[in-house]
Amino acid sequence: MTDTPALQGHKLIASYLKTLETAPGVYRMLDAQARVLYVGKARNLRARVSNYARPTGHSERIARMISQTTSMMFLTTKTETEALLLEQNLIKQLKPRYNVLLRDDKSFPNILLTGGHDFPMIKKHRGARREKGDYFGPFASAGAVNRSLNQLQRAFLLRTCTDAVFEGRSRACLLYQIKRCSAPCVGKISTQDYAATVADAKRFLSGKSTDLQEQLARDMQAASDAMEYERAAALRDRIRALTQVQTAQGINPKTVPEADIIALHMQGGQACVQVFFIRANQNWGNRDFYPRVDADNSHAEVLEAFIGQFYDNKEPPRQILLSHDIENRVLMETALGEKLGRKVDITLPQRGEKAELVAGALRNARESLARQMAESGAQAKLLDGLAQALNLPAPPKRIEVYDNSHIQGAHAIGAMIVAGPDGFMKNSYRKYNIDRSTLTDGDDLAMMKQVLTRRFARLKKETEAGERDNWPDLLLIDGGAGQTAAVAEVMSEFGLSDIPMVGVAKGVDRDHGKEEFYRPGKPPFALPRNDPVLYFIQRLRDEAHRFAIGTHRAKRAKALVENPLDAVPGIGAARKRALLAHFGSAKAVSRANLADLRAVEGISAAMAQKIYDHFQG
Repeated sequence: MTDTPALQGHKLIASYLKTLETAPGVYRMLDAQARVLYVGKARNLRARVSNYARPTGHSERIARMISQTTSMMFLTTKTETEALLLEQNLIKQLKPRYNVLLRDDKSFPNILLTGGHDFPMIKKHRGARREKGDYFGPFASAGAVNRSLNQLQRAFLLRTCTDAVFEGRSRACLLYQIKRCSAPCVGKISTQDYAATVADAKRFLSGKSTDLQEQLARDMQAASDAMEYERAAALRDRIRALTQVQTAQGINPKTVPEADIIALHMQGGQACVQVFFIRANQNWGNRDFYPRVDADNSHAEVLEAFIGQFYDNKEPPRQILLSHDIENRVLMETALGEKLGRKVDITLPQRGEKAELVAGALRNARESLARQMAESGAQAKLLDGLAQALNLPAPPKRIEVYDNSHIQGAHAIGAMIVAGPDGFMKNSYRKYNIDRSTLTDGDDLAMMKQVLTRRFARLKKETEAGERDNWPDLLLIDGGAGQTAAVAEVMSEFGLSDIPMVGVAKGVDRDHGKEEFYRPGKPPFALPRNDPVLYFIQRLRDEAHRFAIGTHRAKRAKALVENPLDAVPGIGAARKRALLAHFGSAKAVSRANLADLRAVEGISAAMAQKIYDHFQG
């Protein structure tokens, strides 16, 4: 007797057809290592899967996927819309090899005018809209928001400080002196007048800028006629600031109040999707995306996958203008409409201003992809050169670079940056707060060992859970022989001595350009001073250094503004203000006895006991 060979490919897929339902749902195709190859949705699961059971008639990509399939998973849904949403969620979560994948999926910043306060603040907001207030966006980048906020401060003089800072002010801050805030914290403006400027800001951000500017011009003229020249000058400055905001926004469409313009250009097996954000008849910037695609993916397939994944964690606009049609346009409209709670139109404009906007987005997508392909070609040459210089078996697809940053051990941070064929992979950057309890201050070697130990322990867990794509092909360490030996020791403990590792250290005179390279058990070596590979390694090392220093500075700045009283339960802004006014500093509060604490106005005996126990317990 011989064992019956396990089914695979189209024969395996055919074996599922007898038990499959005709309901809508989602299917997953898996390989011999239980890795998800593909996630798809269907109105009729049996009919859709039967297409894969045919031995012929498939594209090269689909035929390859079918041949690697050793098992399948199925999940039925109530509606095809529910299947579509589940499909895109699983694609983002599982990152299957044969699906179109949106690789850069950060949330976009908004401008928020807070609610629930007599004097609302204006600020940048990113993430879920849980805070009360009015949101305006999305903006294409943090820079676009910051520029707009800068001009809006000049125009409307709205506060940007937190509620805690606002309540703790006893005199106007510098922003009032430079005419960026009306200082409501110290009564420089009435509640009614401040509310009027908030209303004006909302009108402007809602697209009613023309009406607002005309009204401001009339008010300025009236103030001038009444010889209120200071008020007239303030109104003039407001008009000028609003004009600068509009100029920075570029072309503002007249017939499109709210839309996302999405254009796709594909060439040479690569794709670029350009997204323009139009809100309140204003252009709030654009972003380009480079989804992972195959050469035989159609425009309709790529664009539909992009839309589904893009809006999975974002609020869609009322209208989406496309450069190419998608296969399930009505279904996608229904899914996005249910998410938004109102109708969403997906259209392909053929004429007029909308068509011009799409054409402009398509031109940007074409130009961006050309630049990306040129950069990718240059990156590929550098990776080839790096492999030759370091005697690697193949050009690395994932390079991890490590660095530490601290000041005599204080606020110590470990940093990891990642680079590959597409350049820096910023979504994969990681920071590590160093546990100093078992370290000597300033012990760089111990810090590096701690970071690498945590990194590889995490990698092993991810591998056990089925994730195998995050293993590095090369480690670059900022340091010389000592750091290299420390990392080699960690890798040996994890049984990972097969991963190439190189330490990068400046020469004896610390001259940028005379770097020496260290490998375990081998003598150090250097590259020619004008070698492009040397410049490439320097850029990698400098990026790790920049990320580590920036993270360290952020941690140090946070520690500098932390107040020990913030950690005491029950101490709000009013009690903190009373304690600081009475004792002069948080350190004096921490040393005060019970009797002195009880003497502070607003501090009860129970609260005094709580404060005393917190610092003395």
